[in-house]
Amino acid sequence: MDLKEEEFIYPGTRACAGCGMALIYRIALKALGPKTILTVPASCLTVLHGMQGFCSTKLSVLHTPFATTGASASGIVASLDDKGLSDEICVVAFAGDGGTTDIGIQSLSGAAERGTNFIYACYDNEAYMNTGVQRSGSTPLGAFSTTTPMGKDGHKKNMPKILEAHGIPYVATACASYPLDLYEKFQKAREIKGPKYIHILAPCPPGWGYEPKDTIKIGRLAVETGFWPLYEIENGRMTLSRPSKKYSDEQKRKPIKEYLETQKRFKSLDNNTVQNYEQYINDLWSEVNQRLEREQE
Repeated sequence: MDLKEEEFIYPGTRACAGCGMALIYRIALKALGPKTILTVPASCLTVLHGMQGFCSTKLSVLHTPFATTGASASGIVASLDDKGLSDEICVVAFAGDGGTTDIGIQSLSGAAERGTNFIYACYDNEAYMNTGVQRSGSTPLGAFSTTTPMGKDGHKKNMPKILEAHGIPYVATACASYPLDLYEKFQKAREIKGPKYIHILAPCPPGWGYEPKDTIKIGRLAVETGFWPLYEIENGRMTLSRPSKKYSDEQKRKPIKEYLETQKRFKSLDNNTVQNYEQYINDLWSEVNQRLEREQE
């Protein structure tokens, strides 16, 4: 599959060099096309859009308070329904992990429960990067942040699982390092009626502590070590995405230490924490493989 050549983001944004979120946004907008309305809360993406009175995208964007992304999207969908345009125009909420797993989870849950016809995309850079790298519910075990200087206790919140529990028709994971997979998932979500949720790993050079040139490499390592499985859940049925299929076999995964050692935020990890990660990944894939086996029966 070839990506569309048309760009929906103007050059010269205020995103950081090597920003995984900027890459995700660029690819997603290509898949969504011009008949799209976006709503975005306070986040790194509002920085990419620019100062008040200016926006770096060719598409209509409504900036909304941190907690209200799901409600904002619901209001836009209701207005389009009233005008008879809901089948023509796609409504997409784009938020970071802080605005999704924490501050925005209430309005997102409400929109999902009501069956709102929209796409909610979480670009997950695993902390509140825009306000100084504070920990979020999506920050992984042992990661340094300004509010967890000794490393975070506990693993990250499983938001795709929480959204699946709402009974919505489409849930998927993706990663900035696999643009074709990301593109296909947004194209598919656009054609499905009802709430759709896509959770996307977005490597962040300043927040994770690595050189901007390594963004793609680090995102791929997250998948290759099994830390970030890529999958789709359509009407309750899970399928692994092509880049993740072989990593259901533990012997084919790279050691998680290869991923952790690429980032300064994990520089204080001890062997016990690395072993905790190994067990976490094994348990995660055991659950995935058991589910896939049940669904094939």
